[in-house]
Amino acid sequence: MKKSVEVFTDGACSGNPGKGGYGVVLRYGAHQKELSEGFLSTTNNRMEILAAIKGLEALKEPCTVTLYSDSRYLVDAINQGWLAKWSKNNWMRTKTEKAKNVDLFTRLLAQLERHQVEFVWVKGHAGHPENERCDELATSAIKGEHLSEDTGFSE
Repeated sequence: MKKSVEVFTDGACSGNPGKGGYGVVLRYGAHQKELSEGFLSTTNNRMEILAAIKGLEALKEPCTVTLYSDSRYLVDAINQGWLAKWSKNNWMRTKTEKAKNVDLFTRLLAQLERHQVEFVWVKGHAGHPENERCDELATSAIKGEHLSEDTGFSE
């Protein structure tokens, strides 16, 4: 039987595009782990997706996961079937418009094959304790001294 894990995520950007960061809180029973990282130049949507990826990649074995995010873009991409459609259509949103963030969505799809994940939307900045903590982690990461390069981002 797979372990049941909760993953709380948030992404943030100072400017969009601008400096960005993500925050993740992983919880398994009484165990909790926090992750965060800041980037020199990126977008809010990329940080929201990357938070989910980093949370899922941190799991050492396949798990049943409830992933909480305040990003409609991320949650709807999964729950509304957009991601599956874009992938099937060679990463095209429409006949003429390419999907964005393909590098990250490809990584996310790999994690969705590994784990059984339910995506749950939570209202941001509304007092949800774990979402507030993820926001603190993400915004603190933006202010860090050693910001990473978001190699998949291009303006």
